Amino acid sequence: MSIAQTTVVPSYIAGEWISPDAGEGTKVLDANTGEHIATVSSAKLDVAAALDYGRSVGHRELAKLSLHERALKLKELAMYLNDRRKQLYEVSFRTGATKLDSMVDIDGGIGVLFTFSSKGRRELPNSNVIIDGATEPLSKDGSFIGSHIFTPMAGVAVQINAFNFPVWGMLEKFAPAFIAGVPTIVKPATPTGYLSEAVIRMMLDSGLLPEGSLQLLSGSARDVLDHMDYRDMVAFTGSAATATRLKEHRNVIDGGVKFTAETDSLNAAILGPDAVEGTAEFEAFVKAVVTEMTSKAGQKCTAIRRSIVPQNLVDAVIKAVGERIEARTVIGDPRVEGVTMGALASLDQLRDVRQAVQDLLDAGGELAYGSLDAPKVRISEEQTAAVAEGAFMSPVVLRWDEPQNPILHSREAFGPVSSVVGYQDLDEAVELAAMGSGSLVATVCTNDPEVMRTLTVGIAAHHGRVHILNRETARTSTGHGSPVPHLVHGGPGRAGGGEELGGIRSVKHHMQRTAVQGSPNMLTALTGVWHTGADQQIAGSETYGAKPENVHPFRKSLAELKIGDAFASELRQVTLKDITDFANETGDTFYAHVNQAAAEANPFFPGIVAHGYLLVSWAAGLFVQPAPGPVLANYGLESLRFITPVGVDDSIRVTLTAKKITPRVTDEYGEVAWDAVLHNQNDEIVATYDVLTLVEKTDLTYANWES
Repeated sequence: MSIAQTTVVPSYIAGEWISPDAGEGTKVLDANTGEHIATVSSAKLDVAAALDYGRSVGHRELAKLSLHERALKLKELAMYLNDRRKQLYEVSFRTGATKLDSMVDIDGGIGVLFTFSSKGRRELPNSNVIIDGATEPLSKDGSFIGSHIFTPMAGVAVQINAFNFPVWGMLEKFAPAFIAGVPTIVKPATPTGYLSEAVIRMMLDSGLLPEGSLQLLSGSARDVLDHMDYRDMVAFTGSAATATRLKEHRNVIDGGVKFTAETDSLNAAILGPDAVEGTAEFEAFVKAVVTEMTSKAGQKCTAIRRSIVPQNLVDAVIKAVGERIEARTVIGDPRVEGVTMGALASLDQLRDVRQAVQDLLDAGGELAYGSLDAPKVRISEEQTAAVAEGAFMSPVVLRWDEPQNPILHSREAFGPVSSVVGYQDLDEAVELAAMGSGSLVATVCTNDPEVMRTLTVGIAAHHGRVHILNRETARTSTGHGSPVPHLVHGGPGRAGGGEELGGIRSVKHHMQRTAVQGSPNMLTALTGVWHTGADQQIAGSETYGAKPENVHPFRKSLAELKIGDAFASELRQVTLKDITDFANETGDTFYAHVNQAAAEANPFFPGIVAHGYLLVSWAAGLFVQPAPGPVLANYGLESLRFITPVGVDDSIRVTLTAKKITPRVTDEYGEVAWDAVLHNQNDEIVATYDVLTLVEKTDLTYANWES
């Protein structure tokens, strides 16, 4: 895949690729050579048409798929992109990214698709309605209950992305929106939007995406909020100043547009007083600082901007950071073998970073390592030279005599720049970290549990993520600056206040939570999950409501099984011998099961009582069907609670009801959760839990088996 010179980066709107005339468009240059590689047109795009198409066609087509089916498509899409990574690397080099940088961006973005696909199929129902929390009883007789559900937002997710991660930044927003069933409109940043376009073109060419689920706006989309309303959301990544302007739009303030932002962040790394020179922690800290300065040339919203270290270690840290940069950093064109740090994304970005460093120096910072002069860069395997056309910059380390200097904690140089500042005690370290006014991430580097606890608890409220680094995690940690799709990515205050990623939390972020009230039958029909009090088709004991013609639910495949299919057993009496034998066989001789006097003295028991696990085992014996059939395996219990003790000569019975049925989209079986309730002879509830089984979609394997 290559980009022809002066090509206009197109948009994809309402099912069509649109390439407007370049006009007075913005020229996009190769970050390393200054070569004019593309133009982003300033021609007005039909944003309203894109929004309408997403709300209508996109929603309609996504709704044809269940949560699991959409999650599976993400896996298929990830595999498709994975086979074409090398093509994307060739484009990525032009952004100034090294091969390692491109792996973080491209492979990392593909990894997000894989992760969300797995978590979506493992943690969500195979439907389009998600239940949130437990059922709330709203009447004494159970005929009126309440619950909460998540359903997809009715509008479109407009995702405004930053220039530094044109692939990962896009896919980490697209994946949860897609699973949720919400169409995406991507608005990439101009300097690297051509790489985003290349990925989106691949995604659309794959044929895997439902029509209208993904659109692209290249170029200016300043009027996008003019056409949005309460149905829609904006997910913004970029500067705090731009986020503020967008949040002040009337449709955000008065129109109900949901707005989340991930913005500027002066992230900190705190070195504990125990982590002196020679310790594994000191080495890990220095490595982390240099990695964050040089990865993506420091153009990371999660990079370490402030290294907060014990006052007596300031000189040692600066020296060690400088030595590691000298030993391991080779600046140059990332297409040249051996280069470890490429250019900044554009010449404009280079000017901005240099100006920010100059502002920091003018306000009291001291240049401890590096230079603002153009560095010599590797332009071939044998040659280095100063390249005026490229956006190259030397890594820069600043030191500060005044640790509370306001500009240190407010002015960000978004490049290979970090400051080292000393603290006198842990309270001051916490105070300095908090002066960032809210950050995405901080590292706490120490091997002292008390120091770790003091620092982590002290700074947690100011950060979206705390990375605890010591000798135990130095080799396995994903790193200070690497958000993972399983955990929240966002932060309070200056960092924007958003919570992107976070596993299934971010899927629900694209959904509306609604309280629903009604009868158990109505809520069962709405959610696809059986609620206590709803109708049952009971097999088993006629004494407890079964009909002779009803088939035991364990004899039904998923094709036959229905929510509410149930089995009710007869009573089984518990004797003292049963309890004693179980105690002796298992070794569970807790006094309440073997000592009458001690049991009677216990305020919870009437005397010797049966083991809870004995009762659960008996319950399985009461409902199980021994012959091979559609039920393949029992793979666990959930939410087990023992409520009423069962004493000698008491009896128990079990009612088992098909509560939730989840067919797996990739297998010939699915999961069934059974509501299990144990009652005693007085119809008091003894225990409640869910039994989890794997059940064939069709009963073919053992259809003719005979006992």
